[in-house]
Amino acid sequence: MGELKLQPEQLSQVPPVKLSGWALILGASSGFGAATSKRLAEAGMDIFGVHLDRKATLHMAEEVQNYIRSFGRRAIFFNKNAADDNSRKEIIESISETLKSEPEDRNFIRVLMHSIAFGTLKPYTGENRVNRKGLEMTLDVMANSLVYWVQDLLDAGLLKRGSRIFVMTSIGSQRVWPAYGPVSAAKALIEAHIRQLAYELAPMGITANSICAGVTDTPALRKIPGHEEMVRWAMEHNPSKRLTRPEDVANAIMLLSHPASYWITGNIIYVDGGEAIAG
Repeated sequence: MGELKLQPEQLSQVPPVKLSGWALILGASSGFGAATSKRLAEAGMDIFGVHLDRKATLHMAEEVQNYIRSFGRRAIFFNKNAADDNSRKEIIESISETLKSEPEDRNFIRVLMHSIAFGTLKPYTGENRVNRKGLEMTLDVMANSLVYWVQDLLDAGLLKRGSRIFVMTSIGSQRVWPAYGPVSAAKALIEAHIRQLAYELAPMGITANSICAGVTDTPALRKIPGHEEMVRWAMEHNPSKRLTRPEDVANAIMLLSHPASYWITGNIIYVDGGEAIAG
């Protein structure tokens, strides 16, 4: 499979709804995070992006920022580890400073998206089994970090009535795949975190939902051992006869970010062209 490219014409197949305010995308330089950053900018939102890229991949973050700015929107990106406590606090302080001068209807985060895919891909048993450090790191980065971001954003007054929280999960939260155990556990855990957050934040008018994409050709997918078989199965069984694309997820998040979605919370929302029902 070649390099995944997000073309403007792909993202614009569906006319964007009209949105405003700021989005904070954790994992903004590639895959679902990049596509969603672009789509929300098309719809009228300014974007804070957090990504972790070295020199070889830094151009991806720059391309996303240029795309956002081409629509006249602001793009403020942080090349930092979103799962690091100090980095998180520094980023939130910077966001708070930026939003101080914004009017009341724009001085908070309307959309928070957690799309961090970094974990250990090892079996639980055998010679090459996962160790404590690898397992706990995977759970912390891919799941627990969401809770810490929400806590700190609330403390800073940056999540308010009308805010939307989205996390990326996968069917792997319910199914097994060789060496996928730690990530599967993280996906199940983040779904549990979303249910609890949805329950606790509902009185504040803040929604929280998990987005379960179908098999998608992203950099994260290609790191999974045997991902070619996942792709083959999806191509054969998906009723829509194709893989899910990052822009499919971006369109769904754009729609769910609209104020009219205020009563949708605590769910696992499948964005997969019917793939889950064929499994």
